[in-house]
Amino acid sequence: MTSPNPAAKRSLRERFDGERILLGLAAPVLAVLLSAVICGVLLAISGKNPFDAFQVMWDYGTASDGQVLTLNRTTTYYIAGCAAAFGFRMNLFNIGVDGQYKLGALFAAYVGSQVDLPAVLQIPLLLVTAMLIGGMWASIAGLLKVYRGVSEVISTIMLNAIATAVVGLLLVPGIFAPGNGGGSSNAIQTAPISQSSHFFAIPTAGGDLYGFLFIAIVIGVAFQFTLSRTKFGFDLRATGRSETAAKASGVNVKRMVITSMVVSGAIAGLIGLPELMQHSYYFGQSIQPGLGFIGISVALLGRNTPIGIAFSALLFAFLDVAGTRLPLRGDFPQEIVAVMQGTIVICVVVAYELVRRYGLKRQQQKVGAELAAQAAAAAKKEVSA
Repeated sequence: MTSPNPAAKRSLRERFDGERILLGLAAPVLAVLLSAVICGVLLAISGKNPFDAFQVMWDYGTASDGQVLTLNRTTTYYIAGCAAAFGFRMNLFNIGVDGQYKLGALFAAYVGSQVDLPAVLQIPLLLVTAMLIGGMWASIAGLLKVYRGVSEVISTIMLNAIATAVVGLLLVPGIFAPGNGGGSSNAIQTAPISQSSHFFAIPTAGGDLYGFLFIAIVIGVAFQFTLSRTKFGFDLRATGRSETAAKASGVNVKRMVITSMVVSGAIAGLIGLPELMQHSYYFGQSIQPGLGFIGISVALLGRNTPIGIAFSALLFAFLDVAGTRLPLRGDFPQEIVAVMQGTIVICVVVAYELVRRYGLKRQQQKVGAELAAQAAAAAKKEVSA
């Protein structure tokens, strides 16, 4: 029987290094704990018992209806996090996710209200429509960066404002909103999408669980597979770490920038569809604002990895859902949830830097110990000789 390859054993050991896993988990856990402490102090200063507030959130968040609402919102937040993270892995800051998902949801809602195909065709049509619109809108920032050197941060922020104006321009009677027969009322929503556009739901004791959860899972699996198992994913990670080194190795950096922005925008286009196809069935005031910026926070906390984003999205969704009970039970301020989410984002930056420095120090200690051991072994061999 042949002995295992030492190189393979070393590679396996490095892949499942317990210390590296703990260091990877330390930063987000530390950020959440720091945020909880800060919010607890703020609640105490305002005259409220922080432990009672956290207990109210926990009780509702773990109840059956709270769990369903949390998972439904996690679905949306996860897609938003993946959209932002895809750009981040390329070292591109796609701040325009908010505008991309609004336009994607608006056009999908309009197509869904005008076309009524069998569900097996209608649902993919809406998904493709949203992805195409989101990708096309994001490509503007990619093209500006590649051919005019415009920072994607600036261009995507401006495109958010333009997208909001475009939505307002199109969402009027006679264009994307139903006509009012010449009346003077201003419609602020599209017509309801057709019955065949409704995505399936899973009945549970706590309510209907969004079937779109499976779409989110597919996005996460495809994201991970692309990053770790494809040439495009390797080129994306290489370009994100060093454009100069990637260009020297033959990577077309300009094409990678444009493609990454398009893919990020295409994922962003899907963010509003769980609400559209499973709850409201039209685009209007019911569409939750600010999802793009929540996605950025979720991606940062999840370290831009599909698994990390899943836990991060679950945490943010839990805080949002459970926080709705604070004013109803004990007259706690619901704003503490927004404070907690904001402090998590700030604390995670600090925590990642602390963990990075500790990890670097530990690595230096290990290298020093190995060199000392090698030197001692060489000296012992020399003496024995």
